[in-house]
Amino acid sequence: MFTDSDFDAIRPYNDSEVIETLERLIKEEAFIRFAQQLFPGFSKEMIVKSLGGVNTIKEFQSNFTVRLAQHIIDHTTKGITIDGLENLDPKESYLFISDHRDIILDSALLNVMLFNNGFETTEIAIGSNLLIQPWIADLVKLNKSFVVQRNVSVRQMLTSSKLLSSYIQYALNTKKASIWIAQREGRTKDGDDRTQQSLLKMLQMGGNATFSEHFKSLRIVPVAISYEYEPCDSMKTLEVYRKETNQGYKKTPKDDLRSMIKGMVNEKGRVNFVIGKPISEMLDVIEEMDDSRDKFKALADLIDYRIHKNYKLWPDNYIAFDIVNETNEFAHKYTAEEKDLFLRHKEKKINPDDGDPERLNQIFLEIYANPVKNRLELKKPDFIVDK
Repeated sequence: MFTDSDFDAIRPYNDSEVIETLERLIKEEAFIRFAQQLFPGFSKEMIVKSLGGVNTIKEFQSNFTVRLAQHIIDHTTKGITIDGLENLDPKESYLFISDHRDIILDSALLNVMLFNNGFETTEIAIGSNLLIQPWIADLVKLNKSFVVQRNVSVRQMLTSSKLLSSYIQYALNTKKASIWIAQREGRTKDGDDRTQQSLLKMLQMGGNATFSEHFKSLRIVPVAISYEYEPCDSMKTLEVYRKETNQGYKKTPKDDLRSMIKGMVNEKGRVNFVIGKPISEMLDVIEEMDDSRDKFKALADLIDYRIHKNYKLWPDNYIAFDIVNETNEFAHKYTAEEKDLFLRHKEKKINPDDGDPERLNQIFLEIYANPVKNRLELKKPDFIVDK
């Protein structure tokens, strides 16, 4: 039987660690500067006061995290909506597998929507590569984040994957805590959302049951999140371009921190979540497949099908698709004013001094066009029974 102490290397903080951690945070000038970037006009004293009297993880989330997320919603979005909550039982725990567009916001905004609708917030998977300062590790662990080890040797990866898989199983079925995890390592840079089979293989390491029994015990719920304006579209565009034109290009920890902050403060337009139905009914069918590789591919295809089907397409997506494909196929999906606004947004985000303007524009547009392409190519796998 596992306990929290078996997962000290990766687990979130618990209530007994809150006061000591907050004492460290409020003494950390980098944390104060970070908070002031998100709350312009807040003095150090105001930030410290907002954390005063916080003794539990739930109090920290309601006093700080939820208020921060609501501030982001109020100041950088045109509203956020969520569909599919009727698919969830508030008394049950789930493994939310989501498309991944923003380092922090995907899970943070989902959690504030769950919180506002009477559900418990999720625990959040976060890569160790993002914990570039001790205060960042403290902050995310207070916010119910657990660590996914990155950039380790093959031998270490096997050990860390087993530990991670066991923790997820423990959190879901012993702690009765829901989990949020991205469908892939790192954000999608081109708008083409795909579930990595390696993620599913990791998830199976923590159990000894059959494929069907194990994944039923995880209660996987596919989640589709879509932003009208990608929070870091310009940064993603430049990253893809630099990887294409500079073989040795590699992001720095400073780039990741900048992406975290920019994602929170940049405009997003409208934001939509769709909570899919828990995956269970098709697992017995997948179980009957002969090759284990087929099983993982089938489960990944099922998750992708649900995410692509539920992904909210905005006028920007149709505009970009038409431009990329030199067509007017979806002209009925947007107005001339919406097209003009999107093109002005693109011009504002693309700096021609960064490289070949034509290629930069192409990369930028594909971020928005690929979700439409995925919807057009949406084909229900033969084994899926879906309404």
